[in-house]
Amino acid sequence: MVLPRQFGPPAWVVALFVVAPISAIAAGNTVSFPAPALDDVKLAGKPQTAVLAGGCFWGMQAVFEHLKGVRRVLAGYSGGSAATAHYALVGSGTTGHAESVQVTFDPGELSYGDILRVYFSVAHDPTQLNRQGPDVGVRYRSEIFYADARQQAIARAYIAQLQQAGVFPQPIVTQLAPLTGFYRAEDYHQDFLVRNTDYGYIVQNDLPKIANLQRWYSQLYREQPVLVGQQ
Repeated sequence: MVLPRQFGPPAWVVALFVVAPISAIAAGNTVSFPAPALDDVKLAGKPQTAVLAGGCFWGMQAVFEHLKGVRRVLAGYSGGSAATAHYALVGSGTTGHAESVQVTFDPGELSYGDILRVYFSVAHDPTQLNRQGPDVGVRYRSEIFYADARQQAIARAYIAQLQQAGVFPQPIVTQLAPLTGFYRAEDYHQDFLVRNTDYGYIVQNDLPKIANLQRWYSQLYREQPVLVGQQ
């Protein structure tokens, strides 16, 4: 049985949170969110992965499933051990895990910097410490788990770039840590948004993110998401 998300603030507060992080730089159907100055050149090659944490993995997974060039997105856990990578244990806040997504992408179509741009501007609010909207706790922290020195350099430089540009009204609290393991979450969490589009939590917190992705990054948006259940 899916464990329900607990609702904290009233619905209007939650709805405001969804669009507040970049409302100051969004205008109509466009968004002037800076692209990373340091990034990889798009070149054909073997699939690459990015592991990111930014609140509940239901919405994070759904956002990246709608990106062109993405081949698979898994919901899971990072930051702790394999032995504690279970939803009930992660919820205790003592495992070191964060709810995360593993994004597998084609480097000829999508760069690591493209993924980080969507991560910071659409998928979550990087100024919220150990929480995202109504979800509170260290498992909902903002964190990038880099696979190598190049990913670390791109992520670190991009955070500094966004801070210097004053994109957000508050400091970015996103952590950087080496990837020591990614552990797939239980099957009932995979593709949760697609299977539960009328679920209250999804309607309030996550569907607006998909709409923002389509409006602001139409060149990257894919109408039909790439789903775990179809692979």
